Amino acid sequence: MNPLERIWRKKKRTVIGLMSGTSADGIDATLAEISGAGTSTAVRILAFDTFPYPRGFKRFLLKNSNPETARIDNIARLEVLVGEFFADAAVRIARRGRKPREQIDFIGSHGQTLHHLPIAKRLFGRSIRSTFQVGDPSVIAKRTGIVTVGNFRMGDMALGGSGAPLVPLFDYLILRSRTRNRIVLNIGGIANLTILPKGCRREDVTAFDTGPGNMVVDALAQYFFSEPYDRDGALASKGIIHTRLLRKLLDHPYLRRRPPKSTGREMFGEGFVKSLLKYRGEIYSYDFITTATEFTALSIYEGYRRFLKPAIHADELIVSGGGSKNIYLMEALRRYFGGIRVMTSDEFDIPSDAKEAICFAVLANETLAGNPGNIPGATGADRPTILGSICLP
Repeated sequence: MNPLERIWRKKKRTVIGLMSGTSADGIDATLAEISGAGTSTAVRILAFDTFPYPRGFKRFLLKNSNPETARIDNIARLEVLVGEFFADAAVRIARRGRKPREQIDFIGSHGQTLHHLPIAKRLFGRSIRSTFQVGDPSVIAKRTGIVTVGNFRMGDMALGGSGAPLVPLFDYLILRSRTRNRIVLNIGGIANLTILPKGCRREDVTAFDTGPGNMVVDALAQYFFSEPYDRDGALASKGIIHTRLLRKLLDHPYLRRRPPKSTGREMFGEGFVKSLLKYRGEIYSYDFITTATEFTALSIYEGYRRFLKPAIHADELIVSGGGSKNIYLMEALRRYFGGIRVMTSDEFDIPSDAKEAICFAVLANETLAGNPGNIPGATGADRPTILGSICLP
């Protein structure tokens, strides 16, 4: 029997989801049991953990994501090396969940974004958008002996989409409500919003990246305090908002660009942070963190106010991602969103740290079911389409 047919005949499938975001600190891995597909999808999480990259790897990765410092030989090696790291993470999360490898039906892997180019460019007579996630799914499949689905973003880009965000499909399948207008907010390195009107159909869903999530704050915490991130928002809580810098940040043209849109390290990474550090002679270190955190919260709210609120008033804001652990940031969101109830995805049995890894397990499930994995209202693609490459062991 075809191995894919054997997998799909099962009522419940044991799946691993793998994700590493723009922070590039490590690999989020989840082990889950999935039944059904489409709007009948049900997920039960069996295990979750984050496996850090080796010491020094993040610097090597970021160096080779910058066109000015990247080398093609290192990029080629990263494609295999990250695949090895992801395969190791899959084996370890299966062990953590006490599932023998032969009981794992498939893996859904996002890979590690090296470069993301969502804005179309004319090249040799063609209008091109592109993205590159290293960690080839073939390497993962061969190293683990498990069917692996990866390379999700490129299919959407081939149809004129920006390849991101892809989490909105998961939001729609799992978090939609018949009675409540919901906004689902994920705060990773980049922040993105999904709007789910009550009783929505797939075509009613819209989503977009609002701008930086943790990315700028993480970089400033590393620069000023040698900390990888602002744990619990403790650094931000010690400073005050520098209003002139905040006004400058809010003037960023990306915030005014209409959705669908996506962004990444190319816009809010090293170059952006360097432009802020020009003010370090007049702004205290803690104030940098406070102002950047306030900017993150306000840019998220402005995305809602400008592009969503005119059409729909949200009842609930459901937050996930590492930013949901930042107490200062969550309090700032509650200030800006006023009477809207702000909660985390944990209240829906979706651990906030694990959501994106779970998402790619669900996206792989949709691929094997033959269902579209994108939402054109989020990415701008011409139509819904099946996403991903299926790699056999």
